[in-house]
Amino acid sequence: MAEGAGPIEEDQRQNMAIVADALDTVFNGTARGKDRKIAFVVLSARFGDIEGGRVNYISNAERADTISMMKELVARMEGRYSDGTGSQQ
Repeated sequence: MAEGAGPIEEDQRQNMAIVADALDTVFNGTARGKDRKIAFVVLSARFGDIEGGRVNYISNAERADTISMMKELVARMEGRYSDGTGSQQ
C-alpha cells in the first residue's frame, strides 16, 4: 500500500493497514500489482480536528494516481467536474 508525504500516525497505522488489505481483497480478490482492477483510498482524521488537523491516508494505488482520484473527487463535490457532455456530476 502506498503512503504519502508523511507516515500514518502510529496509533492509526495498524487499523488502516487492516482495512486497506481487506478492501484490496474484496475489490481485487487475489490479484496483486498490475493485475488489480480497482484502486481505492482510505482517509482518516480525528473528529473535531479535521480542518487544520492531520489527515492520514492509505491506498493501493501509486501516489500520483491517488492524487488524481482525490482531485477528481473534490472537483465533483464542489460542482467543478464536467464529464464532457455539458452536465456536471
